[in-house]
Amino acid sequence: MARTPTCLDSEQPDDDQHRQHSGSPARSLSGESRAERAWAHWAKLGRPRFIVAPMVDNSELPFRMLCRKYGARGAYTPMLHSRIFTETEKYRNEEFTTCKEDRPLFVQFCANDPDVLLEAARKVEPYCDYVDINLGCPQRIAKRGNYGAFLMDNLPLVKSLVEKLAVNLQVPVSCKIRLFPNLEDTLKYARMLEEAGCMLLAVHGRTRDEKDGKKFRADWKAIRAVKNAVRIPVLANGNIRHMDDVRDCLEETGVEGVLSAETLLENPALFAGFRTAEWVSESEKTNVDGKLDQADMLIEYLKLCEKYPVPWRMIRSHVHKLLGDWFSLQPQIREELNKQSKLTFEFLYDMVDRLRDTGTRIPLYKDTRVELTVDS
Repeated sequence: MARTPTCLDSEQPDDDQHRQHSGSPARSLSGESRAERAWAHWAKLGRPRFIVAPMVDNSELPFRMLCRKYGARGAYTPMLHSRIFTETEKYRNEEFTTCKEDRPLFVQFCANDPDVLLEAARKVEPYCDYVDINLGCPQRIAKRGNYGAFLMDNLPLVKSLVEKLAVNLQVPVSCKIRLFPNLEDTLKYARMLEEAGCMLLAVHGRTRDEKDGKKFRADWKAIRAVKNAVRIPVLANGNIRHMDDVRDCLEETGVEGVLSAETLLENPALFAGFRTAEWVSESEKTNVDGKLDQADMLIEYLKLCEKYPVPWRMIRSHVHKLLGDWFSLQPQIREELNKQSKLTFEFLYDMVDRLRDTGTRIPLYKDTRVELTVDS
């Protein structure tokens, strides 16, 4: 049974138990010893291959738990702002919740001050398996705030952020990065992060300027080059729309696992072998109606939100993502949703019933071939 979501300002776990769970800080380890520790930790977690990527306002606890039910074996929190996290109790309690079933878990922070980052990280390390540094956000807000992918212009600062956590935390440090335009610069960057104490690297196979995932394909060859350049576990991010992409990515890059973001928002059952109609070819006879649809997904998500409360702005966002295709057929129901300044679960459940009453149904399709599993 899942417990009440953890409140960060409640009692902390016993220190001895925490040390036993997490191991020792990496302050005195050689590069080889750090790599061995990185792999031992990854193995202890069960080598999760299917992972929910960090998404602002979208990879919160109820959505993570929904994805875990349908095949995800690990997940990132949304990006948390380290300074606000340290300063504001309300922000901590609303933006980060978890439960004992929410593992393995990466808690991701953006930061540009090593001391502030460490203070934030210490508040979450008892509840996660990695503290992750966001070095990949390419949005304008990251440029204004001097974090994410814009720290690629200040590598000494990046190194100091990683070292600060690696030396002082019990839990391992991970980093999520984007590519430099020049591959050799990317490889030097990855090696620097490893040497600074990073114990897992997630690589988004696009550059900082390649923001549009539909316009720019992720560079899996570059991800493979990073994988070959470092001695720690590597994850791939980009171009994951269905399980065929998962298979191809694992084969072409050699990485330990894959992250999916945007596709999961429309199809949280991706890692269970389901796909939307967009990715089903008429010539393919292996995909059949999976007896599951996005309205089913939304109902499950809403029930999880009742169990694990989150801000309504997150719920509203997921409603639009999950039912976007349905609303295109029934725009009047979307208009009714948009008119609601304050949502309730009663309204949302009734809205799904009204959608179904119109006869609208857009199924998710299931691949009848043998699925890629965690162990295969």
